[in-house]
Amino acid sequence: MGRLNWLVASVATLREETPQARTLVLDVPDWPGHVAGQHVDVRLTAADGYSTARSYSIANAADGKRVELTVVRIPEGEVSPYLTEEIGVRDLVEIRGPIGGWFVWQPVQTESVQLIAGGSGLVPLMAMIRTRVAVRHRAPFRLLYSVRDPESVLYAAELQDIVAQVPVTYAYTRRVPNGSMERPHRVDAATLASATWPAASAPTCYVCGPTAFVEVAADLLRSAGHEPARIRTERFGPSGGSP
Repeated sequence: MGRLNWLVASVATLREETPQARTLVLDVPDWPGHVAGQHVDVRLTAADGYSTARSYSIANAADGKRVELTVVRIPEGEVSPYLTEEIGVRDLVEIRGPIGGWFVWQPVQTESVQLIAGGSGLVPLMAMIRTRVAVRHRAPFRLLYSVRDPESVLYAAELQDIVAQVPVTYAYTRRVPNGSMERPHRVDAATLASATWPAASAPTCYVCGPTAFVEVAADLLRSAGHEPARIRTERFGPSGGSP
């Protein structure tokens, strides 16, 4: 692949996902297209010439020149407060991508798929789910989603609508929904055994979230007998939030 250039993107629509998260729907005239699971770099430049860039996963299935990014606000962050609170429709940003070729899902794959997300690690996995739905793929998908509380669930209504196609299990780490008999808990071996495809079915597993979460989940999958070659991981540091 050749060198990626910075492309000018215009904000077409903004969607509030949670009190801390917003989706930016971008029009990118020179966008070459992307595969579910890839990400982009976003660069902001101030009037004095100072610029900074951050990486964000792509949230949508391939859709012409449109790119959707879901950003969770980090109060002490340098970029996310602007993207979640200040940027407006028709404002311009620069993006570079798509980036990544290992942590991707494509419709040519036919095996079962196990998705495991921690917090905003759901974003690239949602691109995979949306791609599956868009092309009416028949590969069995399951999602295990570790998240702080019900108010922090990204794409909550959409996940509820597609649960018949992609079963979703939530692991709430801080507070469970009102009326639930469960207690807050983190993903552990028991959760994995009850909510994911068994190793015998040889699924491809995609795990995304904060580094510590990804390492624990990947270790649990290996301990449960999943082949390391079938476990694909994507992780982010403290600026990406934590479940």
